[in-house]
Amino acid sequence: MSGSLFGDGFPGRGRATGDSWPMPHIMEAMEQLRGMFDQKVGGSTRMQRGDVRAAVLALLLERPMHGYQIIAEIGERSGGSWKPSPGSVYPTLQMLTDEGLLKAEESGGRKTYSLTDEGRFVAEADAEKPAPWENSSTRDSGRASGLAKAGIDLAQAAAQVGRTGSAEQVKEAVDVLEEARRKLYSILAQD
Repeated sequence: MSGSLFGDGFPGRGRATGDSWPMPHIMEAMEQLRGMFDQKVGGSTRMQRGDVRAAVLALLLERPMHGYQIIAEIGERSGGSWKPSPGSVYPTLQMLTDEGLLKAEESGGRKTYSLTDEGRFVAEADAEKPAPWENSSTRDSGRASGLAKAGIDLAQAAAQVGRTGSAEQVKEAVDVLEEARRKLYSILAQD
């Protein structure tokens, strides 16, 4: 990425430091960072239909919940890397109810789902298996999410220095960013 924060250094180095010369370059670098991470991390991890079923049974083994609680709980337990859509959770809840594994009680305009005796038997039989939100692809995506957040936070901090910092502060920030880039590449160079 020549001419960017990630390539041959910070663009515009050596220019006179009047006004806000680095600002367009900092914003460009920030957008590059955001774009790199949004490609994979911005969306949720696509899981298979059986994963939603297993997740619902595992969660309802702990306590009764309504659909939104199930979606939120899966998102939380996966570190934000998997948040099933209502279009996958609610049909699964209906299917499990039709199979006799769940029962629904309506209260306050919401259906709260709980396991039937047969549903508890099925859920307990699968309890020894890792929960779907614990599978390796979800964990890997969760790690990438942490990296993405840190990268975006760094880019936002750099942009703030570019907007409000003095020429000396901007130069110091550029040095810090270049050092961070070198350290990141050295991580990849390790075996």
